[in-house]
Amino acid sequence: MSNQSPVSTPQESPDTDGGFNTAHMRRVLASSFIGSAIEFYDFILYAMAASIVFSEVFFTAMTPAVALFASFGTLAVGYVARPLGGALFGHFGDRLGRKTVLVVSMSLMGGGTAAIGLLPTTAQIGMAAPILLVLLRLIQGIAVGGEWGGAMLVAVEHSSTGRRGFAASFANMGGPAGAVLATVTVSAFTTLPHEAFMSWGWRLPFLLSLVLIAVGLAIRLKVVETPLFLQLERTAEKKKIPIAEVFTKYPRNWVLGVVAGMSSYTVQGLMTVWAVSYVINAGVDSTGVLNVKAVGATLTIIAIWFASRMSDKYGRRPVMLTGMIAGAVLAYPILWLLQTDTLLGFAIGLFLANGVIQGVIFGPFGAFVAELFPTRVRYTGASVTYQSASTLGAGFTPMVASGLVVLGGGDLFLVGVAWVLSFVVAGFCVLATKEGKNQDLADEMA
Repeated sequence: MSNQSPVSTPQESPDTDGGFNTAHMRRVLASSFIGSAIEFYDFILYAMAASIVFSEVFFTAMTPAVALFASFGTLAVGYVARPLGGALFGHFGDRLGRKTVLVVSMSLMGGGTAAIGLLPTTAQIGMAAPILLVLLRLIQGIAVGGEWGGAMLVAVEHSSTGRRGFAASFANMGGPAGAVLATVTVSAFTTLPHEAFMSWGWRLPFLLSLVLIAVGLAIRLKVVETPLFLQLERTAEKKKIPIAEVFTKYPRNWVLGVVAGMSSYTVQGLMTVWAVSYVINAGVDSTGVLNVKAVGATLTIIAIWFASRMSDKYGRRPVMLTGMIAGAVLAYPILWLLQTDTLLGFAIGLFLANGVIQGVIFGPFGAFVAELFPTRVRYTGASVTYQSASTLGAGFTPMVASGLVVLGGGDLFLVGVAWVLSFVVAGFCVLATKEGKNQDLADEMA
């Protein structure tokens, strides 16, 4: 890469002391956080509806167990689409810039989510309803697939080396913040009479997305392009097909990043989707479960904030490994808490999973994955890595866990085996990567 200095203007670069005290940097971080929160509000909203609504609305001709499995299947469709969205939006993000594609991804997500809120039921239009539901879930998956990578990079590529972990965490904190908002919103509507909620109450949180998207776009449109991308524009030839370089020049980085990220998402899929259905079916009050879930997501935000700060001080690897060790050790105790069939047991298990395990791993993960790829393919590489991890770690976990419970005759032992193995393998993958906290992102990899 050329030795020219990065493009720097008062509006386009962070403050020189590496802090976040300029008005523009604060706007960058706010855009990263709020944009990610809104996108994940939409995405997680579907996950909760899949747990407590869709099996009764769109899969009415099936037995309850099969209907729930089918509902989780449509949930998985969105996760399958996320790597596709990461590759698609990553391509244009590396070719045209980070900001432009983020505006498109947010608009696409808002439209798809609102359409789900307006979708007729199977009783009204027959099999067209679940088919349309799957198509809209695909749109959601593609849109959110392009969101996280861009939101994270806008913060990282405006930040200085010593603060990248913390800057990246704003996109990471936006995810659970969106989950809190979605959970509280759905919880509020579950206080309606059951018939009213199942008829029209569940639709209103989806329609509220239009208001949130308008707010998010108003903030996002005020953020300028990142200095590193502007430097790339002037000093290097952009890759015509970024995804090809990711898989041909950096396949090892991609694999290690995916498996490392899967550990955090395995916990998310197990505890925020499968476990919700598990305890509700065991008779635990659904409103109480959703309220506990909101508190758990809040603990995740706190843990992400703390872990990201620690990763800037001690490195990404030691912090992430701490979370992975905790995940392996706490797997069976958490599953035992779920089997108490009480709200308290679910709460303690969820707080351990979200606060101690998921948050500590996920806090440094944004910076960790950004440091695996050069600027010219960073949007694509980071997005495809993150979204592949989410698909494999969370997208299929509810279905896999449900299948393992059936295979184990109702016992959760096999679920625990899968849980522990995911953390052990992830830990070895983190150990196989290089520490990147002091890496200069302006230096292109060979």
